[in-house]
Amino acid sequence: MSIYLQVSGDLACFTRPEMKVERVSYDVITPSAARGVLEAIYWKPEIRWVIERIRVLKPIRWTTLRRNEVGAKASATNARSAMKAGRGTLGITVEDERQQRAATLLRDVAYVIQARFDILSGPRTPGKHLDQFNRRAKKGQCFQHPYLGCREFLADFEPADPAAPPACPEELQGEIDLGWTMLDFDYTRDRAARFFRAKMVDGVIDVPPMHPAAAVDTGGEGSLPEVVA
Repeated sequence: MSIYLQVSGDLACFTRPEMKVERVSYDVITPSAARGVLEAIYWKPEIRWVIERIRVLKPIRWTTLRRNEVGAKASATNARSAMKAGRGTLGITVEDERQQRAATLLRDVAYVIQARFDILSGPRTPGKHLDQFNRRAKKGQCFQHPYLGCREFLADFEPADPAAPPACPEELQGEIDLGWTMLDFDYTRDRAARFFRAKMVDGVIDVPPMHPAAAVDTGGEGSLPEVVA
């Protein structure tokens, strides 16, 4: 039982973890970012969203932007010491740590997210959750506004019709190897980040299951990409 949601925005940045200083986006939305969009619209502790497929609706376009960021993060050690002593510094002063950094972003993006949800606990009433999600998506309701990688890049969203998928842009036709891409964090095991070799075929990316045993590429037709930590 899958849901289909179209998301779009003027700018997006799905940051590559290997870029340590200045942000550089992946070519397309990552499954973890897509999950975040769905959770912003409808989230319950008894369900878990699982991304199945991503359809890219527009050609991949880039732009650069300078953004204000901070050059340090609050110290966990200082925070623990302050909690024990009842005094001390818990955060950082933004004005002292502000740095201006360049970011390589995506512009004018649009995707269709295909996903399902697993019921983790409580009554097994998938129809209830599905109806609530679809109702909220149609009305534009959300717990917090969905964003495309960074909170300042807000996403527009609406239900998508699976029976009438948009045509694939000419630039995205054929097979495109997007390289190793962030899949998600595996919270059920060691909370490690998982990556998969993303391949886009005519604008469509099939997202493999989280656990490697179910996702190893056998090289056969229709096989899923391998997942690694």
